[in-house]
Amino acid sequence: MLLAMTPGEIEAALQAAIARCDAMNYPLNPQQQQILRQVVLESLCKEGLINSNRQEWQEINPLDELTLEQRQSFLQFVREKERQERPWKVQLMNDWLQERDSGSVQFIRDRFGLSWLNRIEPSHFEKYVEIDDEPPMKLKVGDRIEVSNALWEWVQDEGPCSRQWFVCTVLQVNEVRNGEDIITSCIIRLINTGMEYEIQGIYQWNRYYWRWLQR
Repeated sequence: MLLAMTPGEIEAALQAAIARCDAMNYPLNPQQQQILRQVVLESLCKEGLINSNRQEWQEINPLDELTLEQRQSFLQFVREKERQERPWKVQLMNDWLQERDSGSVQFIRDRFGLSWLNRIEPSHFEKYVEIDDEPPMKLKVGDRIEVSNALWEWVQDEGPCSRQWFVCTVLQVNEVRNGEDIITSCIIRLINTGMEYEIQGIYQWNRYYWRWLQR
């Protein structure tokens, strides 16, 4: 019953419909796919057939749709391409355009397709990566992230001085080798004030105080 369907289940059904269009040689471009999602969601909400809203729909994490094994293979693939400084999305797209096998992540093309790939944002990885883990995606100049005020003032999880998040732009990323370890720092500029800060150990001791921009 539709009443029991979650936004994730509805998205899976839409993915199946999009894949069927591809199989019948009537592929939908990304704009058409987005229109389809919007119309279906709005219609179901209007008719009261699902207990959902636009915010919940937007918060669906595409990585939730992978099995544990698929997710591990995908994260490993992303990390490997990041170490090689090769954009992982570009690599997959080139494989698909040139009909090359993508190895351990070939299942993305076979089962999920371009529309799923286009939904992936850097913030989606955070749910499946522990603070001490190597980040799947590394920061680059021009990236938008959010930083916590805990970087420069005392805050509490609850209370008058609570944690707040501020959008900023990454201006510079520096890596310094310390023995076998590589310590990364970056310079950011806050969007609201224009002030610039340098964050030391952004993947190490300060990883808890920043996150990818929540879209």
